[in-house]
Amino acid sequence: APITVGPVSAVSVPATPKAVCGPNSRPETDLQGRVTPEDHSSGRAALGFTCNTELVGSYVIPNTVGTVGGFKVERYVDRSGHECAYYDTTLVFPTNLANGQAGVNVLDMSDPAHPVLVTSLTTPAMLSPHESLVLNHKRGLLVSVLGNPGTAPGIIDIYDVSKDCRHPVLQSVTPTGILGHESGMAIDGKTFYASSNAISTLTAVDLSNPLLPQTLAVTDYYTHGLDLSDDGNRAYVAGAVTAGTPPALIILDTSDVQSRKVMPAIREVTRFAWQPISVPQNAIPITIKGHPYLVEFDEFGTLKQVGAARIIDIADETHPQVVSNLRLEVHNPEHFDAIRNDVGASNGAGGYCAHYCNVPSRVDPGIVACSMSLSGLRIFDIHDPLRPREIAYFNAPVLPRLIPQTPLVEIPPGASDWPLSSPTFVPERKEIWYTDGYSGFYAVRLTNGVWTTP
Repeated sequence: APITVGPVSAVSVPATPKAVCGPNSRPETDLQGRVTPEDHSSGRAALGFTCNTELVGSYVIPNTVGTVGGFKVERYVDRSGHECAYYDTTLVFPTNLANGQAGVNVLDMSDPAHPVLVTSLTTPAMLSPHESLVLNHKRGLLVSVLGNPGTAPGIIDIYDVSKDCRHPVLQSVTPTGILGHESGMAIDGKTFYASSNAISTLTAVDLSNPLLPQTLAVTDYYTHGLDLSDDGNRAYVAGAVTAGTPPALIILDTSDVQSRKVMPAIREVTRFAWQPISVPQNAIPITIKGHPYLVEFDEFGTLKQVGAARIIDIADETHPQVVSNLRLEVHNPEHFDAIRNDVGASNGAGGYCAHYCNVPSRVDPGIVACSMSLSGLRIFDIHDPLRPREIAYFNAPVLPRLIPQTPLVEIPPGASDWPLSSPTFVPERKEIWYTDGYSGFYAVRLTNGVWTTP
């Protein structure tokens, strides 16, 4: 049954202990995650802020109108050893077209210090994937569903990147997703889920033959993002906020879909909420020392109630429990008055808030990296899931740009390059790749020994 979480009010929980910045860092000057007006007037913000990080390489476009980095970054090494990055260039289509960018960019990362744009994928769903771009490493499939901030017709594009990641091969473009906004994919690469948050459809699509995908099931859920258990039998769904349904994490039994039963049913296992909560974005299943958890992250909630991110114990999936939070000092209401007049802080599409997090591995990941809008890329150590701590951050130098004057994408000049993307990882080189909305792609290395492995 639907749950209620009580009236929405500003709730404060302790911020994650802040990073101790080592040599060659350029640390923040105030609250954890804050960029102050004085930082802008002095020129410190223009230089960017670093803590135990260094820039390896970038693909950026200064003096732009519109966006150059979107919501997802993926990394793939093909069977021949070519290393590639993929990222969408669209926050809200077609704002990115003004700077000559369209679709999903394909970067040759053979030299991470000098990423090279090889091509852009411009089939319908790749032109406007919104938050749905996903890569399956097992099969080498790059997939997206046509999306926008609400819900768009569910055209699904599938590319094979396994042979040469620099030159993805189109497999199919089909209307099998019903509607689209975000997505999820089973680890085996055979089932893709298209989610929509303005209309209640969650659609399972069979990718066994990527040349001929088939719709398997459509179920009645308002959903944001989702991720799947390793066996594909559970979906961890960010329940979309609607007029009749409060925000929540929803665990669904998807075993009928995974086993390909005729007329599969998708059943609700549990529905769970917490405080403070804003707009649930997605949840990633992980294990730490064999114990199952979710890394859940919210978006938005600027100067109201910032959900940020958290670790949820799901050993008893019928009674999930939040065991710790991943958040910054600027996320808590006791600081809202102090930061209210900061450049960009009150922007409804960003401000000081989380958007996407990711982990380098589902088994003992060690760290979580989160794009936190004005606060940049933030990295947390979660070896002890009950006591996470921040270990690093990278807030890129603000590049010159022209700002589109549209309510959905406008952000005040000089505030930040506005990272909203899910990052990806190169553990062997201690690198994290992500995109900023108004500058482009960055490869960042963690320094001073802060990224340790179990």
